[in-house]
Amino acid sequence: MTESTRRVTIVDVAAHAGVSTAAASKVLRNAYGVSAQMRAKVESAIEELGYRPLASARGMRGKTFTIGVLVSDLHNPFFALLVDGMAEVVEASGYELLVGPGGASEAAQGRMIEAMADRQMDGLLLIAPVVESGALAAIARRTPTVVIGRHGPADEYDTVAGDDLAGSAAIVDHLVSLGHERIAYLTHTDAANSDPRLPQRVREQGYREAMDARGLGDRTDVVPSQWSDAGGRATVRALLERADLPTAVHAGADVAAYGMLTELWDRGRSVPDEISVVGYDDTPTAALPPVSLTSVDQSGHEMGASAARLLLERFEGRTDAQHVLTSPTLIARRTSGPPRP
Repeated sequence: MTESTRRVTIVDVAAHAGVSTAAASKVLRNAYGVSAQMRAKVESAIEELGYRPLASARGMRGKTFTIGVLVSDLHNPFFALLVDGMAEVVEASGYELLVGPGGASEAAQGRMIEAMADRQMDGLLLIAPVVESGALAAIARRTPTVVIGRHGPADEYDTVAGDDLAGSAAIVDHLVSLGHERIAYLTHTDAANSDPRLPQRVREQGYREAMDARGLGDRTDVVPSQWSDAGGRATVRALLERADLPTAVHAGADVAAYGMLTELWDRGRSVPDEISVVGYDDTPTAALPPVSLTSVDQSGHEMGASAARLLLERFEGRTDAQHVLTSPTLIARRTSGPPRP
């Protein structure tokens, strides 16, 4: 390595600032007793030399300054909103987010979480994990953890979720106000995990309760599928085989709603004249004029930001578990309308 490409060290910073290496190290560690004058000298030297401490060296002092983010589905655009919110909060903290694709199965997610823990990440932000509750608790006892999407409370970790009961009720109320009675709900099926705190279970509960409240309890129609593009397409194919097609569908998630719309449009079906489709998450594509998807905004960016703030609070010593719920808002667009007479 040439002199021009050699990595700048703390020794270089100290020499450039005219202080001891120990003093420069105290500034980097934000240690007690550092004068404003000394801090200014060292920080100026850091900026002039472009010094950046090695993550491995920081890890030797007890921290790696990394946060692991488990993402169960890289194709779900809502998860990008969550990560954006996390990044905004973490940016000024000195920590870095490292995103790991966990996959849909409990085994695959468990392996990714263990890989993050093995690399001594300081904390974990788990987006929509299907890992069993007992395993999540065990993980959180070792590493500060915040779970996003799964409802709480839990004693060992913090949770952040949208108020899915209210979100589903808003969808049903909207569709009923347009004149719909035959309203289906597309649920995300996971035979291996029936935890009632998963978002698909809570949204289903909200759908059922809202249908009951509107006097339509005998018309509840839960369609097992997947919250994915393929799941939305498959749901349309299954529904079109029925003799009595529902006039509206609560698609559970935008990613499934996009699949439904694509399949309906490919088949020459009119939305919303023949069937109304409502998503959930209000991802950026929903507002594009060619799509114009009616959806529930559950403040994905703020959910991610809240999760990051909770984790940083854990780093600072908070031990009591907290559960944050964001308030959903239905955004009506062109994919929902009155049923055809």
